[in-house]
Amino acid sequence: MKPDDTGGGQRNVLGGPLGSCSEKPMTGFYRDGCCNTGDEDLGSHTICVLLTSEFLEFSKARGNDLSTPRPEFAFPGLKAGDRWCLCAMRWREALHAGKAPRVVLNATNEAALLIVGLDDLKRYAIDLN
Repeated sequence: MKPDDTGGGQRNVLGGPLGSCSEKPMTGFYRDGCCNTGDEDLGSHTICVLLTSEFLEFSKARGNDLSTPRPEFAFPGLKAGDRWCLCAMRWREALHAGKAPRVVLNATNEAALLIVGLDDLKRYAIDLN
């Protein structure tokens, strides 16, 4: 079930309200700018990341090319510096390969904790004091 436009009451990994990840480019499984998730989101697009060239190359090599525009899907193609709601399994895979991008904890859905540990996310956080 898709969350409503107010964030659907979903929480971030720190227990607060789920913050916006990116509207330019528009991200999220529901393309609502947030890493909201629901039953339809089989890939768990729940981790808000700050993309790097290294990660984009890693993802492409794993069969998920995020940098090439796909206008037929209204997908602009991503570049280093963009924020994006990433599949939790892909982030975990990148973590184990030493290629994980930085994470925005306030915009990362608590559902990601079913797949990755909070301590790992915190080590890559860009918004932790």
